[in-house]
Amino acid sequence: MDEREVRQAFVRVDGARLFVAELGAGPPLVVVHGGPDFDHAYLRPELDRLAGAARLVYYDQRGRGRSSAGVRPTDVTLASELRDLDALITHLGVPAAAVLGHSWGAVLAMAYAARHSERVSHLALLNPAPASRADWVLLTESLERERPADDVARLAEVAATPAYREGDAAAEADYYRAHFRMTLRRPDLLDELVGRLRRHFTADGVLAARAVEERLYDETCRTDGFDLLPGLRRLAVPTLVLTGEHDLIPVETAARIAGAVPGARLAVLPGCGHFTFLERPDDVAAEVRALLGAG
Repeated sequence: MDEREVRQAFVRVDGARLFVAELGAGPPLVVVHGGPDFDHAYLRPELDRLAGAARLVYYDQRGRGRSSAGVRPTDVTLASELRDLDALITHLGVPAAAVLGHSWGAVLAMAYAARHSERVSHLALLNPAPASRADWVLLTESLERERPADDVARLAEVAATPAYREGDAAAEADYYRAHFRMTLRRPDLLDELVGRLRRHFTADGVLAARAVEERLYDETCRTDGFDLLPGLRRLAVPTLVLTGEHDLIPVETAARIAGAVPGARLAVLPGCGHFTFLERPDDVAAEVRALLGAG
């Protein structure tokens, strides 16, 4: 996609300005990035393929990337995230929009759809993070069991350095290279992904985003009562749950999400992990286009 075709703007929401990048035309598809301490940049350009099927709307969540100006970590809560998504859909001038969430972004997408199903026309959950406290525990146990010992040691080594504690970009890259190596085995793709994660962050922005992540985890996966599955069982929204055979998040957690949503389609792509859009971009685009009825 030619960057000259990308329409960039800031959308004012209560207490913040959200950076928004739009491509294409037609009914909107709002993309909710993961992290939750990243911005949308890591999803591009592969997901740009969807601009031929929808008005593709990326945004940086409050307090991250180019939506960080004037935002304190204490300003960000799960409730503010859901209000921001609702305000963005209102800004688009439509009663409802298709919503695509990746990883942590899928948690926000699920929580939003469960609360505002009338505002969601279609729901695409790519490599979704777990939807319940029980499945987050399963994820933690799986990582402890499956992560190679060399990567465990490297993560601890990097996290202990002053550079990492200060938000240094090179230290961050070292950390995430070890973190994601188990799910993204091709060195060229690993380096490409890691190079995108902090493209629009300063060192202070990294530290603020980490603080945001801790707050959001405290409200969700670290809370015993966290469980989105009952709300998903009441959804009547066309839904795709797509994950990779080698996702670092156990595939059974994605299957539980798909099993909760009436009529949801579960797609497990072989030979790839947590970043299906990077490893199998054409297959991911085809699945999402089919969900949207775009062929």
